[in-house]
Amino acid sequence: MRFVFHLPGSWLGPGGSGLMPFYRKLVEGLSERGIPFELRKLDRDTVLDQVAADDAFHVVNHGAFAHPRLRNVGLAYIYPFWHVDPQGIRAASSIAAREFDPRDTDADAAQVFFKRLRGRLVIARQSRYPQPQEAVDLPRGVAVFLQSEAHRGVEETAYIPPFEMVEAVCRATDAPVMVKLHPLDKDRKAADRLDALATAHPHLHIVSANIHDMIAAARHVVTINSAVGIEAYLHRKPVILCGQSDFHHIATVAHTADDMAEALNAPVKLRPYDKYIHWYFAQNCLSTTEPALIDRFIARFEDPSA
Repeated sequence: MRFVFHLPGSWLGPGGSGLMPFYRKLVEGLSERGIPFELRKLDRDTVLDQVAADDAFHVVNHGAFAHPRLRNVGLAYIYPFWHVDPQGIRAASSIAAREFDPRDTDADAAQVFFKRLRGRLVIARQSRYPQPQEAVDLPRGVAVFLQSEAHRGVEETAYIPPFEMVEAVCRATDAPVMVKLHPLDKDRKAADRLDALATAHPHLHIVSANIHDMIAAARHVVTINSAVGIEAYLHRKPVILCGQSDFHHIATVAHTADDMAEALNAPVKLRPYDKYIHWYFAQNCLSTTEPALIDRFIARFEDPSA
C-alpha cells in the first residue's frame, strides 16, 4: 500500500506555505504506521496518466476525477469536515446520489452532534467567511444568498441563474426579500444588477448583515448550492436550492421560476435536521479531529462510503 498526494505546488518545498491540518494529520498517521507516501505537485492535465502509470492510491486536492484508485479531497463546507470522494467535492460529490433515511441514524448521537455544531456556528454567529458582529433588525421574509461566480463554477451547476433566482423570489412573494452578495464578490456589475432589481421590486432589501441574523429572520432560505444552505439547516429553516447540490436531501429543489413560487407558498414541512447533519458530516465526511481518521481514510479506498 502506497499513497500519492497531489497538492498545490505553493504548499510544497522549503518556501511553501505547508500542509493544511487535515493533510498533515493524514501524512503523520501514515508515517506512524509505516505506510509509504509521496507529496507531489498537482498537475491536473496529467493526473490520470500518473495514476495509470503505477499501482498506488492517489489523493487529489480539489479534484473531480474518477478512477478506482483515486479519491478527490476538499473541505466539506464547514471545518473540520472533508470530502474523500470517488467523484468530486461539494456539489460534485457522490453524497448527492446516496439515500438519506433518518431511521438509520441514532437520534441521541445526532442530537449531541447537531447541538455542538450549532453552538460553534449559530450561537457564536460565525461562518466560513468573516461576518459583521453587530446585530441589526431585519424584516421577516425570505433570505437569498448569492455566490461568487468568479470563485465557483456557479453557472455550471445552477438550474436558475443567480439574478433570475432573485427575481423569481421577488415575483413569487409579497413578503420582504433580503439578499446578500457573497463576501468574495467585488464585481460592481453584480451590485448594479441587484440595485436594478431592488428598484423594480421595492420589497427587495440588499443587506450586508451577519448571515445568521438573516437566516434567523427568514421563513425560507434560498441559494443555488452555497454552504449557507447547510448553515440554514442548523437554524432548522426550510431551504430552497436552485442548483446541483450534494445536500439536497431535505431541501426543496427549484428548477424553474414556477418551482420557486410553489416552494415559497407551500406549507412548511418538518425535517429531521439533526439526523441529516449527523448523516452528512459524521457519516459521509471525515473530520480532522476524529481519532479514527487514518482508519476511515484508508477504508475510503476500499469502500467510498466507509
